[in-house]
Amino acid sequence: MARNIKKEVKKHKEVSYLQKDFQSFRSQLESFSRQHYGDKVVDFTDGSLAGMFLDIASYVGDSMSFYLDHQFNELSIETAVEETNIESHIRQSGIEISGPSASVTDLTIRIKVPSILSNGAYIPDDISIPSVLSGTIFASQAGIEFTLLETVNFKNKDSDGNYIADIEIYTVNGNNQITEFIMTLQGRCSSSKTFTETITIEDAFVPFRTIQLNKTDVSEIISIIDSSEDNYYEVESLTQDSVFQRYENTRNDYELSQQRLRLIPAPKRFVKFRSRSSGITTIRFGSGNEEKFDEDIIPDPSDHAIKLYGDRKTFAKIAIDPNELLDTNTLGISPRNTSLTITYRYGGGLNDNVPAGSIQSIRTLLTKFNSSAPSTQVSEVRSTLSVINDFPALGGENEPSLEELRTTAIFAKTMQNRVVTREDLIARVYSMPSNFGRIFRVSVRDNPSNPLSAQLHIISRDKSKKLVISPDTLKENLVVYLSQYRLISDAIDILDAQIINLSLKYSANIDVDSNAELVIQSINSNLKDYFKIENFQIDQPIMIGDIENIILNTRGVLSIGSMRFLNRTGLFEGRQYSMEGYSPIRNLDRGMLFPPRGGIFELRHPNDDIIGRIN
Repeated sequence: MARNIKKEVKKHKEVSYLQKDFQSFRSQLESFSRQHYGDKVVDFTDGSLAGMFLDIASYVGDSMSFYLDHQFNELSIETAVEETNIESHIRQSGIEISGPSASVTDLTIRIKVPSILSNGAYIPDDISIPSVLSGTIFASQAGIEFTLLETVNFKNKDSDGNYIADIEIYTVNGNNQITEFIMTLQGRCSSSKTFTETITIEDAFVPFRTIQLNKTDVSEIISIIDSSEDNYYEVESLTQDSVFQRYENTRNDYELSQQRLRLIPAPKRFVKFRSRSSGITTIRFGSGNEEKFDEDIIPDPSDHAIKLYGDRKTFAKIAIDPNELLDTNTLGISPRNTSLTITYRYGGGLNDNVPAGSIQSIRTLLTKFNSSAPSTQVSEVRSTLSVINDFPALGGENEPSLEELRTTAIFAKTMQNRVVTREDLIARVYSMPSNFGRIFRVSVRDNPSNPLSAQLHIISRDKSKKLVISPDTLKENLVVYLSQYRLISDAIDILDAQIINLSLKYSANIDVDSNAELVIQSINSNLKDYFKIENFQIDQPIMIGDIENIILNTRGVLSIGSMRFLNRTGLFEGRQYSMEGYSPIRNLDRGMLFPPRGGIFELRHPNDDIIGRIN
């Protein structure tokens, strides 16, 4: 029986994929509906049923478009806005998310020791000479505590048998016999606090075990020791199976090299990472099982495949659990059935920077004497110990902002753990571990005297956020840190940036209806925001046009009468400035005020250095 099959040719419906927002979605949907369904639906107003469907569809499309764009932007560190995603990108670039950095300084430590007659000459009594142990705590006048980082041994001698410490005669009796000496040595201290906690690990194998430390803002993990007295070593990644260990140099060349390095295996190792939102530091161990013998560098996949038995000519694909391939000791050993004793340092910040001469009190004194020294002599020598910081304690900085970390990570994306370009060097300086101290601003220039050398200008801040010259201790730490990243043929000269203190004087014409005092206050407030030291870099010029715009854009100002910069040096009207001389007139060019080579501008006392008047 024949059948008539009626074929309908559907009209091709063109769809546009260019809409991104609610209004464009709705306009396109309304046009589409009128074109293809105009014979069935006439009313597309907002209050109609068709209008409701258009609004709902446009709302869904707008939401999906927004979140699609948002998720795409989160894939890049340059455009990401969610803090957790930015932190993830920063870690992937190899930059550690550090907390506040501690202040560091060298303390001058003095003790009085009795004398002894030896070979016709009076010398310090060796039995009464102590070692001031690391962990000794001193304090500044403001109550900031500083911990001695390394043991100061007053008994150390050079290759000629002379004491390393400076020795001065303190008292002489009536017979012109020396009875006491003063011995002086320097010891490095940090404002970070030391804390030890013990964590018990259950008898269960957990690959990539993680633990969290109790204290926040951890700057350095000193040691992790288990119940078997084995050390766990910190590494940059769990694939690193060896570390450099430093130890005291006991050879005759102690004066030239106080410590030695050796490469040791690190089967027990860990990595640490810090959450910026909570400040908590997490430690992650390896995936290996200490109780299982493992001689393969890479696990054999055939050991983890499904075994086939009998004569089978066909079989399905064999599944392998990828996690089984991580069951190897090459990524380090995970602790189990033990107790971990973790010693670390934490704390820091800009407030830890203290002026010279402010660290003089002793909170906790740890010493070691010869076992044959009388207890009365030990107590007497301990009571004579005194300390003072001859130079300011600097290097303390607050936690870097998320934008600062983002900028550093962008520079560091292509560094590959070496310094080649200027951007690599700047990023590496800013990413120096916080326990070494932190540089506030850095600039890199070519060395005019050596084409293979670069000049690195640095500057620090004190407690009141004023610019100060970086201390030698901080520079020495920077040298040690950069030496492991620079190319062997490169040379880097670390120099102090010149601090150029300025004062701004201006006059303005205002309309008759404006209050002169309020106008001056408004201008000065805007100029203070502009001259905040956080807005300036080394070698950054001042744009005269920017300052003119700030003044002219203030409500009530008609024109600028005059404006000029002055250089402030030394002690001026009871205020202390840097000693760097500078001529603003000679350095003004094309509407820009240029600093000297390696210099940075600062309005050190903005309340007094910005002087305005109304004509």
